[in-house]
Amino acid sequence: MRASLIQIAVEEGESVEARRLRVAGLVREQAGAADLVVLPELWTTGAFAYEDFGSGAEPLEGPTYEAMAKAASDAGVWLHAGSIPERAPSPSGSATGEGPLGPLYNTSLVFSPSGEPAAAYRKIHRFGFDKGEAVLMGAGDELVTVRLPETTVGLATCYDLRFPELFRGLVDAGAETLVIPAGWPERRRAHWTLLARARAVENQAFVLACGTAGTHAGVPQAGHSIVVDPWGEVLAEAGPGEEVLTVDFDPSRVAAIREQFPALKDRVLGLPAPGRRT
Repeated sequence: MRASLIQIAVEEGESVEARRLRVAGLVREQAGAADLVVLPELWTTGAFAYEDFGSGAEPLEGPTYEAMAKAASDAGVWLHAGSIPERAPSPSGSATGEGPLGPLYNTSLVFSPSGEPAAAYRKIHRFGFDKGEAVLMGAGDELVTVRLPETTVGLATCYDLRFPELFRGLVDAGAETLVIPAGWPERRRAHWTLLARARAVENQAFVLACGTAGTHAGVPQAGHSIVVDPWGEVLAEAGPGEEVLTVDFDPSRVAAIREQFPALKDRVLGLPAPGRRT
């Protein structure tokens, strides 16, 4: 199986409409070159451009959805279209972005090679420590997997990478490949690489982690999208700038490694609460 991670540069001066057209073109260029294409987190607005979340939010089936569905169909690829700031319908049926918690979500979109919607995942762990994304967007509450012909993909987004229990849940749901779009800052790039490898090793799964390049609202991005195998070996890693990282990987290795080194079978669930100290 071949995957292409498109590490998009998000820079000031390029409109959302222009970037959307440009990215759709990059996806189409993967026709015949990849089975799965992955885009980064919040590439329309920038992951740290908090002030643009409301104005840049769109309905789930908005312009980015339409452009990416068409690009996936034209290229004939499975497309993880990164994530968008989603404006969910209000309870009354109209769409609004009012209120500190939304209805805004950081929502990932996945399309089949025919351009049909395959999945949507609302990011569960929101970054910001009581500011930024953490207060501007609502939290998702569902684990999402997608069955591809070669592998079952588990979906997570950026800050989710720091919470291993989410990935255990995805593995329990059948995930063999973990796809993680991100807008990860350069100042914590060492954590990005370390955590991607840790999630691969502890879950005996492939990790495809696609970040952004450029600068979001003054925050330099890490880039360095990475593909890690179930043994923790780095199969490919991008540099800091805009780049298409293409790598071949064998999903059947997941079952083989889990059989050869069956650590997941030794998990102990329902551990007792700590005893009282005397």
